[in-house]
Amino acid sequence: MKLDDRDIAILRVLSREGRITKTALAERVGLSPTPCWERLHKLERAGLIEGYRAEISLRRLGPHVTVFVACEIADHTAASFRAFESAVARHDEITACWALGGGFDYLLQIVTRDIDAYQRLIDALLDARIGLARYFTYIVTKPVKAPGTIPFDALLGE
Repeated sequence: MKLDDRDIAILRVLSREGRITKTALAERVGLSPTPCWERLHKLERAGLIEGYRAEISLRRLGPHVTVFVACEIADHTAASFRAFESAVARHDEITACWALGGGFDYLLQIVTRDIDAYQRLIDALLDARIGLARYFTYIVTKPVKAPGTIPFDALLGE
């Protein structure tokens, strides 16, 4: 799908303000509400907008720990990767997982109530015999920059 400046403007605003009203969005991108709404639906149908979410303050929600885990899989077969990915998908505490090229096979982002809960999750993954050979734990001590900001200029060469 070819994006024009208005489409990019809509995406840029929505990436920062997902709850903006249709009227306010139209004003921000210089369109009347109906054409803006039509463009928004076009972007959704094209799969460029995958959803709308609230940013929840974990700090205010309650005690928690965020951990990044670099994982190595013992056997590099398609079946092993599928087994690992399937197991990861079953655990809500694993909030993100990326397959990597290079030294490690996967990087997990895990959010649990405390370190004990994190260790119970790791033990469950090891007990599941999903091919987890080694893992390296990195505990987040403070958030510096949260995900969510899209570098439109860098991605689109503007």
